[in-house]
Amino acid sequence: MTNTSKKTRTLVEIGMLGAIATVLMLFEFPLPFIAPPFYELDFSEVPVLVGAFALGPVAGATIELVKILINLLINGTNTAFVGEIGNYLIGCSFIIPASLIYKKHKTKKNAMLAMAVGIISMVIFGCVMNAYVLLPTYAAAFGMSLDEIIGFGSAINANITNVTSFVAIAVAPFNIIKGVLVSAITLLIYKHISPILKGHR
Repeated sequence: MTNTSKKTRTLVEIGMLGAIATVLMLFEFPLPFIAPPFYELDFSEVPVLVGAFALGPVAGATIELVKILINLLINGTNTAFVGEIGNYLIGCSFIIPASLIYKKHKTKKNAMLAMAVGIISMVIFGCVMNAYVLLPTYAAAFGMSLDEIIGFGSAINANITNVTSFVAIAVAPFNIIKGVLVSAITLLIYKHISPILKGHR
């Protein structure tokens, strides 16, 4: 394949995976025993992670962006763009470290290590982002106090009394569950899909 055809193929695959991720993003559901209802779990990171493993971290970040942009075009935003920005940045904090590690040694063992590091990165970054950026911005955008946001968490778990306990008890477990589920599905399907994405390169 020529360089032009390779680039064209990659762009098509990025668009395809971004579209699949957008569809999966529509099937989101809350974890009411863990976090407030405005935290919803979906499996849209699966095609993003598959693409990042097969095509590289830059492609992965681009697929993540395509997913967000298509979703905005279809559904708009009901979070004043706070949710979409958070989804993109936290998603990238998962798939970029994972794909960088996997890129060095493309073995099943290294893939598991890569995903574990990605989960840890997402949990840490997600907690920091929520505590210092997303929660305050979300509260300001909707004319609420931060205490009201924390109150949603307190309604689920009485141990949530401030921002620190909110991210530790609600946000961190939510991201761990999401990361583990996405990683498990990716591990199951990747070897069947990657030859198609990497074919004729």
